[in-house]
Amino acid sequence: MNAPAPCRPPADLAFPIYLDYGATTPVDPQVARIMCDFLTEKFGNAASSSHPFGWEAKRAVEKARAQVAGLLGAQPGEIVWTSGATESNNLAIKGTAQALAGKGKGRHLVTVATEHKAVLDTMHTLERAGFEVTFLQPGEDGLVTPEQFCAALRPDTILASVMYVNNEIGVIQPIAELGEICAARGIVFHVDAVQATGKVAIDLASLKVDLMSVSAHKVYGPKGVGALYVRHNPELKLEAQIDGGGHENGMRSGTLATHQIVGMGEAFELAGKLLAEESARIRALRDRLWAGINGLPGVQLNGCAVNRVPHNLNVSFPPTRYGTLASQLLGIAVSAGSACNSAAALPSFVLLAIGRSPEVARNAVRFSLGRGTTEAEIDYVVAAIRQVLAADAAG
Repeated sequence: MNAPAPCRPPADLAFPIYLDYGATTPVDPQVARIMCDFLTEKFGNAASSSHPFGWEAKRAVEKARAQVAGLLGAQPGEIVWTSGATESNNLAIKGTAQALAGKGKGRHLVTVATEHKAVLDTMHTLERAGFEVTFLQPGEDGLVTPEQFCAALRPDTILASVMYVNNEIGVIQPIAELGEICAARGIVFHVDAVQATGKVAIDLASLKVDLMSVSAHKVYGPKGVGALYVRHNPELKLEAQIDGGGHENGMRSGTLATHQIVGMGEAFELAGKLLAEESARIRALRDRLWAGINGLPGVQLNGCAVNRVPHNLNVSFPPTRYGTLASQLLGIAVSAGSACNSAAALPSFVLLAIGRSPEVARNAVRFSLGRGTTEAEIDYVVAAIRQVLAADAAG
């Protein structure tokens, strides 16, 4: 038995269609151009302080630091360069836990069961080292409440880590409220903001967040570079996870990848300029997609319908005779969950954590929209989904 033929795309529609911006984004041409300059002519080492090549690289790195800080509402001196958000999460969580436990502050940590694996696996590593971790179970909407969060804290809690925007279901956690709770109790608060940067306005001047992880390649910048925001606080000293030359105020040793850092800075500045306009356009497209499939038999939205970024739509479909719907959307790049887990055949642990059955979780599709998404693409995707489900229903 063969699956139904895919819906024929219009002649003027670029194919295949990319709706997996949550996994990665293309580098913006403006970003790529400035990066190329620092791969060829402006190739100096920012740590070389005795000649113009190093001075130029140093100026570029510091400009990028200010650009990243600008999108976050932070101070440039609070930005520490890393190789990406995974390293930032490791540095933030392990670095804080090791430093504070060494001072006898406590060994209890709090996080959420739906965090990215870069947080969850780091927590599990610390558990094996003798730390205690509480993994909060969110509600069916994917959110934790301030009351639930507060109830999990203990006198020996030293760190809490909560993702700003979930990478699979796009829900926005109540970061401002959780930060206030941590600040009142003297608990270090870390936020993985990889899926929030460029999508929601972030102001670290007002948010009670001590540590924030960000990445370039989710914001139309290059892969392989990220940053960790570390709030200016004499009491907040991280244990370095990479030893070497003492770069980045002793928190992250290693020669800085100037071209990638410059690209990240440019991407973050551009994201800030486009945030309001782009979010409004993408929200309209996301709503168009949902309107086209909402109400179809067996279709179910995953995650809160209100507190979510416009760029994400996670939907479970009924299983078909030919497998999951995602496997039949030929020529359409979507995800069944996090890109970091896409090789596994297991259902999404995020969806299981919010109470979805294994079958519902296994038949979920994450549509993540971005800067290149068009109305014509959305209309084609809706038509393709309807064709697959109609053919299956017809037998």
